[in-house]
Amino acid sequence: MRVVVFVKATVDSEQGRLPTTELLEAMTKYNEQLINAGIMLGGDGLQPSKFAKRIHFSGSDRSVIDGPFSETKELVAGYWIWEVRDMDEAVEWVKRCPNPMFSDSDIDIRPVYGTEAFDEIMTPEIQEVYDRNVSRM
Repeated sequence: MRVVVFVKATVDSEQGRLPTTELLEAMTKYNEQLINAGIMLGGDGLQPSKFAKRIHFSGSDRSVIDGPFSETKELVAGYWIWEVRDMDEAVEWVKRCPNPMFSDSDIDIRPVYGTEAFDEIMTPEIQEVYDRNVSRM
């Protein structure tokens, strides 16, 4: 199963405080373990929300909201995309992670929908476009 692992933002990450050399080394080695185990498919740290844009959808209208965004606890500071056997394996890997922040922090794990979730509404035409898109990525 694929999961996205979200490192939640903190006041420090929203202020753009970069990790220490020791934390950068620990996280780099942790990523290497994930890669060696065949789990990590991708991931990156994200810049503070002051550099972000949020697009609000209301019917056919779109509005752009400039960061920063006030609810730090709702923001993401980084992410991984993993391929794991199950949620238990993902939890075990997150428990091995060095604390990615200078203070208490949270990491969320969210399963990714597989195409089987859409079996009831998938048409041959949609499947064709989906398959084409996947082959191009």
